[in-house]
Amino acid sequence: MLVAAALTLPVCLTGAAPAAAEDSSGQCTIPAENYPGRPWALQRVLLDELWEQSTGKGVRVAVIDTGVDIKHPQLRDAVDASRGANFLPKEADGEPLERGSLKGTDDQVGHGTKVAGIIAARRSDKTGFVGLAPGATIIPIKHNDAEGHGKVDEMVKAIDHAREAGAKVINISQDTGSPVDSTPQLKQAVDRALAADIVVVASAGNEGLGGGSKNSYPAAYEGVLAVAASDRNGERAPFSQSGDFVDVAAPGVDMVSTMPGGGHCADNGTSFSAPYVAGVAALLRAKHPDWDQSEIVAQIEATAERTVAGRDRRVGWGVVDPVRALTDDEERPSGAPVADEGVAGAEPPRPAPVTLGESPEDRDARLGTYVALAAAAVVAALTGTAVALRDARRRRGGVTPPGSAAT
Repeated sequence: MLVAAALTLPVCLTGAAPAAAEDSSGQCTIPAENYPGRPWALQRVLLDELWEQSTGKGVRVAVIDTGVDIKHPQLRDAVDASRGANFLPKEADGEPLERGSLKGTDDQVGHGTKVAGIIAARRSDKTGFVGLAPGATIIPIKHNDAEGHGKVDEMVKAIDHAREAGAKVINISQDTGSPVDSTPQLKQAVDRALAADIVVVASAGNEGLGGGSKNSYPAAYEGVLAVAASDRNGERAPFSQSGDFVDVAAPGVDMVSTMPGGGHCADNGTSFSAPYVAGVAALLRAKHPDWDQSEIVAQIEATAERTVAGRDRRVGWGVVDPVRALTDDEERPSGAPVADEGVAGAEPPRPAPVTLGESPEDRDARLGTYVALAAAAVVAALTGTAVALRDARRRRGGVTPPGSAAT
């Protein structure tokens, strides 16, 4: 599902940073200012309850992206540079492409640094932002850059390196500058990772605005956990790619995360939904080291919040619920969720019932009732008036009504 996972333009953090944090185009700068509050995507999670179960400690998560900048204070201790790699071509058109470390620990774009932060940024008293799995370790693998260098051959090498480097989770948030097509070599690399008991998470893509549906890779491969983007209401974000390959959804709108050099910025895209799910996978792998990759995937799918029974082509099995995934785990998961078990997860607020127009029969009955009541009222009024007039005439004529005592 990765034909276009997302290298979207960052969004300025309104109210979160002074003007110095943005350039004349309105984009966040590198470095950026610290985000002081707790981002909405983390507010929806009871983090203390989550981390009582697991912090992801000891789990290595490979981030195949534009590199991960280790100068950010929240990532410095989260990244294992010794296991990183850079698979960008050494040169193109005679110009060298590699910048900085050969271990993938620099990021001129910011995309990979944001992805890594969502997974495993360490806690800091300078910001409310933190990774979902702040005990996990990131393996930085540079595969692409802003110019779109890094094609399918480099991704194959990156996946194989992640497997050899000991990753238990691989996150692939493919950028729009370098769409990846399905090839036998890519499929084989993914299959090798799955056979090595690695959870492979990939973004579904950002081509959902047109309403069409198409597979994107490597997300659409069998066994890969394909992630769509949801908004603040738990619904599919308009840009998020739909399709039968979509497995789950996760927050992907106004996603705050770490920027190269320090500070934070917000961005949109399924690129940032995938690491949210990769973080949950890391938490589960740390808590249940005896579960294989297919069981981890099944647990994430089965505990997702959904409002319909069965799988939806827009959000898969629903929006990932990190706390439920870590606490509703008394039984070992087996296979995909069962559609006929009904709605899973917390139900959304119930809207007020829709008022529909009455039928002609209902209207006739209602009008008939009104007419009958009105007629009865008229009769009662006329009867009362007639009695009052009769009694008044009798009194004026000196006639004593029957049954009355004479004065």
